[in-house]
Amino acid sequence: MTDDARTESAPQAPESPQAPIAAKHPQVREHHGHAFRDDYEWMREKDSQELLDHLAAENDYTAARTAHLAALREDVFDEIRARTKETDMSVPVRRGGHWHFARTFEGKDYPVQCRIPAVPGDWTPPALCDGQTLEGEEVVLDLNAEAAGHEFFSLGSFSLSSDGARLAWAADTTGDERYLLRVRDLRTGEDLPDAIPDTFGGAEFDRSGEFVFYTTVDAAWRPDTVWRHRVGTPASEDVRVFHEPDERYFVGMFLSRSERFVFFVTESKVTSGWWFVDAADPQAQPQPVWPRAEGVDYAVEHVVVAGEDRFLITTNRDRVDFDVLDVAVADPTGPERPVIGTAEGKRIEGVDAFEGFLALSYRSGGFARVGLIPLAQDAPAQDALARPAGASAAEAGPYGPLDEVEVDEPIGTLELGANPEWAQPTLRLAYGSLVTPATVFDLDVATGERTVLKRQEVLGGVDTAAYEQALRWATAADGTQVPISLVWCRDAVPAGWADGAAPAPVLLYGYGSYETSVDPFFSVPRLSLLDRGVVYAIAHVRGGGELGRRWYDEGKTVAKQNTFTDFIAAADHLIAAGLTEPARLVATGRSAGGLLMGAVANMGYDRFAGISAGVPFVDALTSILMPELPLTVIEWDEWGDPLHDPEVYAYMRSYSPYENVGEHPYPKILALTSLNDTRVLYVEPAKWVARLREVGADALLKTEMVAGHGGVSGRYDAWRERAFEYAWILDVLGVGGVGRPGHGGSGADRPEAVPRG
Repeated sequence: MTDDARTESAPQAPESPQAPIAAKHPQVREHHGHAFRDDYEWMREKDSQELLDHLAAENDYTAARTAHLAALREDVFDEIRARTKETDMSVPVRRGGHWHFARTFEGKDYPVQCRIPAVPGDWTPPALCDGQTLEGEEVVLDLNAEAAGHEFFSLGSFSLSSDGARLAWAADTTGDERYLLRVRDLRTGEDLPDAIPDTFGGAEFDRSGEFVFYTTVDAAWRPDTVWRHRVGTPASEDVRVFHEPDERYFVGMFLSRSERFVFFVTESKVTSGWWFVDAADPQAQPQPVWPRAEGVDYAVEHVVVAGEDRFLITTNRDRVDFDVLDVAVADPTGPERPVIGTAEGKRIEGVDAFEGFLALSYRSGGFARVGLIPLAQDAPAQDALARPAGASAAEAGPYGPLDEVEVDEPIGTLELGANPEWAQPTLRLAYGSLVTPATVFDLDVATGERTVLKRQEVLGGVDTAAYEQALRWATAADGTQVPISLVWCRDAVPAGWADGAAPAPVLLYGYGSYETSVDPFFSVPRLSLLDRGVVYAIAHVRGGGELGRRWYDEGKTVAKQNTFTDFIAAADHLIAAGLTEPARLVATGRSAGGLLMGAVANMGYDRFAGISAGVPFVDALTSILMPELPLTVIEWDEWGDPLHDPEVYAYMRSYSPYENVGEHPYPKILALTSLNDTRVLYVEPAKWVARLREVGADALLKTEMVAGHGGVSGRYDAWRERAFEYAWILDVLGVGGVGRPGHGGSGADRPEAVPRG
């Protein structure tokens, strides 16, 4: 039977049941001489029975409205599962005296963390052996066993002591991102009595393994304090090591790759500060690297050059797209020297230091790339302090020229893999694109030889050559050129589609906040769209970081509307080029990308047949006016401070989706949220949908009652959630049937992981 025939014979949606009508309990919010009546703010009472009953009614309504898609959902789920290698093994990573890797097993939701002893001096990873135990293999942490009996499970910390004898691990079982921290003795496999509740993610051992550093949050869910816990002692005896009272800053800490220093970090959206202690004296008082200065963003890495301890500092102090320089650990505010020559055309994102080389991560032409810088260990430390005009980095001191790691495709993502060891002779890298499954390889730093260790396996006789990708440019309202990445199945779209011969159904994704770049990557769930003839497009709008810091600056605070108009310009470009048409175009985004969806629903509603918004930040002004809410104060650098600045208030009021719901036709809307989300509270999409219903919009709300910002946990439930969303999208696009045989891959869509985004 043909796909068209299956589509025609598919069950049709039944007559719509009655949508829930939310009660109105008006409240008036007044700021800067403006009063806003909010009929649905009462929904913020999370424990209210009225609220819980309303969310249950919304879920029932959504289930009834989408019941006709049950078979399609099952098809998509089966396709994802059939294309995924369920019993699998990650590439082993050398950490101390062991090779560490993760195993997944068919029918189990979570990975099992394992290790085997490493042969001293041998840097060849053990061969992948799916489903078969390796000699000397032991289980470090079985997440399936730990998740047993919980509807939700998320690992927040996984830190090994240097000698490999202890594991600090933390788990969240509700989705609210409060983790219970434990310490496991890996010699016995048993957890020690140490148990510390309500920690933030990311605990770290000191070099000795005697102490664990961890962070806790304040009432607004901001990590603000670092604690030092001595293993084997009560948590009540833990020592507060570092505290940041300023609500604009997140606090974190980590042990340097060299294991010489423990770093403590404070970061806002535009400013950072770093402190350090010698790892040999973890009870010492932290010392500052640079004094914190407003608007100066920097990161620190430890390197040893010609026997001298130096700090590498990646900073925007003198160049908007960042430079790398180094300073002496003994005098970090003293003389500085450059590390790279010219960075023209590059957005420097970070530098990783190893015993004999540096790995530079940067963006070039909008895409993530990596380069190597050799260390000339015999160069005198003072050689580069006075750098002659026009001298290269190699001429100026111990840092050799940047050697860029080449890639085969102009559209693709090259990034660092796991590289925990200081003295490793190889660099672990990962490459992928919209049409190339993720490939992990080791690069021999001395010879340049590449060893492919694993390519994301594609099951079911899939021909990845059937998929094509392209990059197009849309012209924004102010003349800015906005890139659009596209991927499609050549056999499933109309002949000549790419040249505008015939429109195709398109799903257009957008994000555009926090300087987060949406990099091309391969996705199995997406194949269920591509094989049905849907084109997947990414609008790389301003507010993201694809084209450098300027790209971010022009899509934040009082320039935020560029994010929305860029996305609409991308849609207009696809329509004008004949690649799609409004009746065959759906928009999608989540979290801060959900704000984009809400704004587009108001501003560009006539370009889209549907909009899917995941955990959407659609009541932005209300949230950013409430400093007591999670993340609000720290995000004033991202959105502006409407509480104290009337101009920012007026600007946010002009675009905040909830306040700007209008009397005009809306596309079909699907809003997905989670009750325990601490980043974007469930109340925002709940209020938004209620307001949309008032103006006659066809809007659905689906709330996960035991989940957080990332949605449900466990890969099978996650696949079912993706199948639910994709079935709705396919239905709106008028596409059904089965996926075309012979196409597909393995993997899953990446979650975004940023504040409120």
